[in-house]
Amino acid sequence: MREKIDFYLGRFLASLMAIMTLDVLWGVFTRYAMGAQASWSEELARFLLIWIGILGAAYASGQNMHLAIDLVSTKLSDAANKRLNLFIRGLIIAFALVVLVIGGARLIYISQVLGQLSPALRLPMSFVYAAVPLSGLLIIYYKLTEEWKMEN
Repeated sequence: MREKIDFYLGRFLASLMAIMTLDVLWGVFTRYAMGAQASWSEELARFLLIWIGILGAAYASGQNMHLAIDLVSTKLSDAANKRLNLFIRGLIIAFALVVLVIGGARLIYISQVLGQLSPALRLPMSFVYAAVPLSGLLIIYYKLTEEWKMEN
């Protein structure tokens, strides 16, 4: 299951990068070749960057490609290192749950209730903000499957 999520999330992120590249190229073309930039291209690039950045962080977390400082863990015994890693994964899960999932869900709810729309694309802002709790759920899933893998 985890391999499928990795595969599809990686493909989705690559697709978003391709769309963002085309969008930015279109914006540059319309600005310099046609004299006025397409009004929607900058906003679309910004929204794509938000999705790529937040979901990319979840993907990097799942691949253990995130930044880690190992000053303490190299000096610990194997048992103490396992306890430290368990504590760190617990902190990450707690942060992802409280800040990303719960906070992101509240952000989506508030923007939906207020009916916020983006200025140029007229997209519901709740759609843009949906990347936050989705990323939190992915991080929680990755850290829990990491823990289960360590136990087996």
